[in-house]
Order: sequence, then structure tokens, then C-alpha cells
Amino acid sequence: MKLRPLHDRVLIRRVEQEAKTTGGIIIPDTAQEKPMEGDVIAVGPGARGDDGEVHPLDVKAGDRVLFGKWSGTEIRLDGEELMIMKESDIMGLVEGGAAAAKTN
Repeated sequence: MKLRPLHDRVLIRRVEQEAKTTGGIIIPDTAQEKPMEGDVIAVGPGARGDDGEVHPLDVKAGDRVLFGKWSGTEIRLDGEELMIMKESDIMGLVEGGAAAAKTN
């Protein structure tokens, strides 16, 4: 994949949501909401401030983040659905990142 976000934009892969509830009920794909959590794939160099300097982003590749339901733009790259959004659309970091989420 060859995409480098510009300025303060972030490329995110949505996290797959569980298809089964804790009670064992299987939820069909058509009834599932899109997850508002994802892994950061790539980040831009940063936003340019009023002073002309580039201010680096707070997120980095590998971070797991939460974002708003209607945030960003969905794109298809190499057959994979990804999201691209501004860093300001990200609401927070999930502690532990992608590595911790895979072990749980």
C-alpha cells in the first residue's frame, strides 16, 4: 500500500466488531453498526501553524483510536476499506494500542 497522508490527516483501518453478543446471539452483518474504533496505519507530517512551523501529530502508526460515527472519509485502497480523517476528528487513544487488543 502506497499512501502517505498529507498535513494533519490520519489513515485508519476500522477494527472488526464481534458478530456475537455476550449472551451468544449472533448479529448479522446488515444489523451491525460500523465500529468507531480503529488502528492508525499512517499519519501525515503535521499541521502548519500560524507561525509557519509544522506541529507534529499526537497519534502515530500502530495506535488504536476512537473517532466519531460520521468522521472522516471512507476510501478503498488495494481492495481494503480504510478511513482518512483529520487528527481533530479523533476523540482519544485506546490504552495499549493494537497489540494489547489482540491479546484480550
